[in-house]
Amino acid sequence: MMGIARGLCFVLTTGSPISLVNKLPPVFKYLGSGRIEGFPVVVIIAFILVVVADTLFRRSPLLRLVYYSGSNEKAAVYSGINVPKVKFLGYIFTSLLCGIAGLLFLSRFSYSSPVAGSGLELTMIAGCVIGGISMEGGEGTILGSVLGVILLSLINNGLILLSVSVYWQQLISGTILITAVWFDYYRVRMRNKKTMRVIRG
Repeated sequence: MMGIARGLCFVLTTGSPISLVNKLPPVFKYLGSGRIEGFPVVVIIAFILVVVADTLFRRSPLLRLVYYSGSNEKAAVYSGINVPKVKFLGYIFTSLLCGIAGLLFLSRFSYSSPVAGSGLELTMIAGCVIGGISMEGGEGTILGSVLGVILLSLINNGLILLSVSVYWQQLISGTILITAVWFDYYRVRMRNKKTMRVIRG
């Protein structure tokens, strides 16, 4: 689906950025470049989205189904949870947030590019794993994921300030992702071993 969506962007834009500098209303531009009491509006919007999403995933019975489906899909099916529907709703929720991010990007920079955000997928996955999301499913929080992404952003900004080549930045990001996934796998494996020992003992 990512390939289809990205290909559609190239078809609609013929592969060229579209400038909208003089075509966007001031109110829309304010979302990306305005400030309230010294704080960027885009940061305030992101903060509100994080707080709301994290609270809903912690407290909402409906969104808790995402955790149940992720931790053990077969058990969730046997419990009467419509796992395909949960996955579909999760996809819709993610798409909605990506759409909001795209609007904020357009509001801030006043142009649309078919390659905007390319390569950020692995960075987001690495940030989520560092923030406590388990690749096995069923664990983690929105807040933890955001903190993980912020940590990776600080690392990348530090590499830029040190004039490290962009190629080395990609290599380091990939290494961090592999290391984070390996630690997650090791942690889950050790926890399962302890659980089996308790059951047998």
